Amino acid sequence: MEPLDTAQEILDAMLGYLGFAASVTADPENHALQVASSDGKLLIGPDGERLEQITHLLNRLLIERFPDAPRVQVDIENYLASRDYRMIEEAEEAAARVMVTGATVKLEPMNSYQRRLVHNHFKDHPRVRTWSPEDNARLKRISICPR
Repeated sequence: MEPLDTAQEILDAMLGYLGFAASVTADPENHALQVASSDGKLLIGPDGERLEQITHLLNRLLIERFPDAPRVQVDIENYLASRDYRMIEEAEEAAARVMVTGATVKLEPMNSYQRRLVHNHFKDHPRVRTWSPEDNARLKRISICPR
């Protein structure tokens, strides 16, 4: 059995044991699982914290069975896609302020996935660059600076 198929079964069972009626579909192209549920907001939690916890737990369980399995991304009701879109929009607004004022702007604290999205979005930008500190904190703030 493939790791993504196993991840789908684990997540379906996990949600079932917790009492959630949900449909889990696999997206092999993105190595992701999409969850549809009437309890989506409850599963996502405040600021996506429960979704992150579910994803972390699923990947821990998957690695026990498949030590070389790639990380599986879990999304509930397309929450991640809309959050990523809003986050990039906010970063674009901050970059516009940087270009007008020439002053560095710090974004809200982000996890590594979110920081990677922002850094990649601006990597070839001609007028601004991004920077984040090299410490071990889970959440870090990206600074958008003029080039």
